[in-house]
Amino acid sequence: MFSDSAKIFIKAGDGGDGAVTFHREKYVAAGGPDGGDGGIGGNIIFVADKNINTLLNFRYKRKFAAENGMNGRDSNRSGKNGQHLRIHVPVGTIVRDEKTGLVICDLKSDGEEFVAAKGGIGGWGNAHFATATRQVPRFSKPGAPGDERMVTLELKLIADVGLLGFPNVGKSTFLSIISDARPKIANYHFTTLQPNLGVVNMGDGSFVAADIPGIIEGAHMGVGLGHEFLRHVERTKLLLHIVDVSGIEGRDPVEDFDIINKELELYSEKLAGKRQIILANKCDIPSFNDNFERFRSEMENRGYKVFKISAATRQGIDEVLKYTYEELSKIPDEEFEEEYELFDFEADREQSDRITVTVEDGVFHVEGRRAQLIVGSVNMDDYESLQYFQRTLIKSGIIDKLKEAGIKDGDPVDICGCEFDYVE
Repeated sequence: MFSDSAKIFIKAGDGGDGAVTFHREKYVAAGGPDGGDGGIGGNIIFVADKNINTLLNFRYKRKFAAENGMNGRDSNRSGKNGQHLRIHVPVGTIVRDEKTGLVICDLKSDGEEFVAAKGGIGGWGNAHFATATRQVPRFSKPGAPGDERMVTLELKLIADVGLLGFPNVGKSTFLSIISDARPKIANYHFTTLQPNLGVVNMGDGSFVAADIPGIIEGAHMGVGLGHEFLRHVERTKLLLHIVDVSGIEGRDPVEDFDIINKELELYSEKLAGKRQIILANKCDIPSFNDNFERFRSEMENRGYKVFKISAATRQGIDEVLKYTYEELSKIPDEEFEEEYELFDFEADREQSDRITVTVEDGVFHVEGRRAQLIVGSVNMDDYESLQYFQRTLIKSGIIDKLKEAGIKDGDPVDICGCEFDYVE
């Protein structure tokens, strides 16, 4: 089975909470605060792996979470950092933020890594809050939550040359004789249900060819297998368009060529603009000559280079490979670099940290990750902690936002589940 897209949920580890502890030792009557900091949560890291060629595993496991940081301990001992989680994906995988559709990373080479979700920082222990006037702080900071998001994985095979054409025109046979690839070959439509890659050795170099499953009319709308695999053609530098010119299936080769190119155009203008070399296949069949001259004349009038070949008998294959290799050397890599609108991690974090105030049934509700962290650091039974809480509400701008929302003395406030009455 082959899978070239998946949707998964990723969650980086939360930071550990800071500890509230005090130094205790024989002959030391009142030791100071010595609560350690929490550990940092583990990151989610995507890794391109050449030994993986499908996203099928992500159909069965859809949630991935890194390890949380450990809580701080006494004697100023920090909590252990959480382990990073590395998710291995095929080379050529694009990771997108599911909500915005923006590209988080595009993994094009084996071993390439990208941190897609960062672990939360650890909270401060109470040792950080000791001052000359606050010598016994009974509060600490909680660890920050790790990044979490739903992402889509999209696999686009990375090949220099894409083999294009209708089902059963001989693409798989062609790939099998020019490379070490061993695709399934049979004389019926849709033998190829997944893309196959093959390395073509040319003595002084090599190139990678991809056998794309047969594209049919309506492929851009999801008809047949075309919609699932048109994306694999996008990364190629050059297209070898294989056409069955023998007419043994009762189709017109010029019409077949036009149908395929119309589908490319409807799917992507950039895809339709790729350079094509035409391979008129099945020249070993007697009826081939009845169509070839008309087909070649039409294609050459359109500016295409046409080769007469037989994938079954290898006739004309060496000439095609030599010409293809020479043409590839003229095409710079950057010419076919895809341009994406990249996901903005800073803007996303600012959005998550943004404090919002809403009023419902007379209650002022305050939401936001920063507000949640402020509430998490409060010890409601400790006077100094409450004083620190009040100062933080002012510094963070929460009080100003409540005033903008029209709050008055005595109105109820709910900050991430912590309820109290507002006092001027």
